[in-house]
Order: sequence, then C-alpha cells, then structure tokens
Amino acid sequence: MNPPEVDRAAASRAAVAARRARAAIKRAVNERRLSAVSVLDNALRSTESVEATMRVRDLLQSIPGLGPVRVERIMERLGIAPTKKLAGLGVHQQERLREYLSQRAPQIERDGETRLVVLAGPTAVGKGTVSTYIRENYPEVCLSVSATTRAPRPGEVEGVSYYFLDDERFDSMVDAGEFLEWAVVHNKSRYGTPRPPIDDALASGRSVLLEIDIQGARQVKAAMPEAVLVFLLPPTWDELVRRLIGRGTETPEEQERRLTTAKVELAAQDEFDHRVVNSDVQAAAAEVVELMQIQKAPAQEAGLRGKE
Repeated sequence: MNPPEVDRAAASRAAVAARRARAAIKRAVNERRLSAVSVLDNALRSTESVEATMRVRDLLQSIPGLGPVRVERIMERLGIAPTKKLAGLGVHQQERLREYLSQRAPQIERDGETRLVVLAGPTAVGKGTVSTYIRENYPEVCLSVSATTRAPRPGEVEGVSYYFLDDERFDSMVDAGEFLEWAVVHNKSRYGTPRPPIDDALASGRSVLLEIDIQGARQVKAAMPEAVLVFLLPPTWDELVRRLIGRGTETPEEQERRLTTAKVELAAQDEFDHRVVNSDVQAAAAEVVELMQIQKAPAQEAGLRGKE
C-alpha cells in the first residue's frame, strides 16, 4: 500500500533537511570549528540526533588530510564496516574510534580568549529553543537576557526569557545609553540588549551568547567588531512556515507579516560569520557552543560518558 502523497512529500523534505544538517556538521569538522570526538559523543548520547545518522566513513573523510583510500584502511583497521553509522557502533568499536579520533582529530584548541557570540536568524527558526537548550545544558555559557516591550507568551518567565518592560521604562534605558542595541521588530514591539551585564561577564572571563534579531546583530557588530555573528537557518522554507503556524502564538495577519519579514531576513545570512542549520536542536546548540570556544566541563563529560 503506497503512502499518501503528502506523506511522501514530508518524508522527502525531512530527508533533504537531514542531509543538509549532516553536511553542515561535516563542514564544521573540516574547518576545525567542531571536533570529530564531539560529533561521535553527540551521536552516542542521542539516537534521535543528526550525528547518529552519520556514517563513520563520512565523519572520517571530513577530517582534513583524510581521503577515501586512507579512510578505507583506517576503518578496516578499526574493524568497522563501510556502511556503519555512528549510532550503530558496538562498545568496542566506539572505544577504538574515539581513541583514534582523539589522536588524529583532538578537541579544538582554545586560545583562552572569551567571546561575544550573537545568535540571530529569521522568525520562528528556533533561536529561543536553541538558546534555552544551551542555558540548560551548558551552564558555563553566559546567556544574555533581552528586554522587550511585547507581552509575555505562555511559559515565558520574567528575567529568564526576557525582561518585560513598559514603553516608559524602555525609553528611560535608551536615553541612559543602557542598551548595547535595540530595535523595533515586526513594526510592533521593541527589543533591546542591556549592556552592563555583558560587559561584566566579558570582564570576568566568561563568553557571552546574545540571542537577538538581525537588526540588533548589525548594531552589536558595529559597536563591538570583535563579536562573532552566527545565523541560524531553518532546514527548509516549508519547515519554517510549519514552525511559525504550529506554535499558534500569532494571528493569521501577524503570521503573514512575520513570513514576509522572514524572507527579507534570510537574505541577510551572508553578512554573518557562520551559519548553523537548526534541523536538530542538540546539534545546533553544540555547534554554537563550539563557536564560543567552550567545551563542556570535565564533570559533565564524565557524566555523559557514563550514560553511554
């Protein structure tokens, strides 16, 4: 019995999104922005992750200096079949592969400098979901809390999701120069990033993540040229539409306005230093954290390995 046409189309879009996400991970490994060891660990932590579906052969070939012939010999020496995926490795295969990757492609070396990383992207791409995952799983990251004049959405918490301000208070902060950036978004509400907490965190040696809109990202780059701009992309346009409509927090008119804005926002991606595809929240978060030159604390890594 053939599946309905809509199901085949959905499956096809999902497959394309997965391929793009894997390609982004391989590119990050090849450019030494993401360590091969962390890709393996992410795959073993979650069978639902993008990394879990990657073939061992593809991960090895993404490492600079390893071509198809060398990879074939390496896999034979490790006792891993050519078609084996990362999530399908046996315990001993995992150990042998991790040992090899640790020697051939060790964790990304850090220069010790703290970083200000700006995460931006079109509406409904999942910036909030990715930043929330980072806050909950990478406590060493200082996540800036933005201020906004819009009303809270269901589940949002004052001082954690945003600082919800009235127009008078927002105006007073603008006049006092207390914002690193601020902007009117979707021709409606204002958003801004309080600067003092960021300056304090950077001065104390912590890396800071800002999750803001594209207008704000441009202002931050102008004010602090050393900031690293990361553009969060949806797997496909259809998936972006599905996410926006599915969350049900806007009226049809507002949805249409946001989708029109999203098309303009997507065109700005070339202004950014890095692009991350949000097909899988865990994988996207890990890539953003790598760009912040941060690794999980040793205690966290040990705990995670104990769950494998």
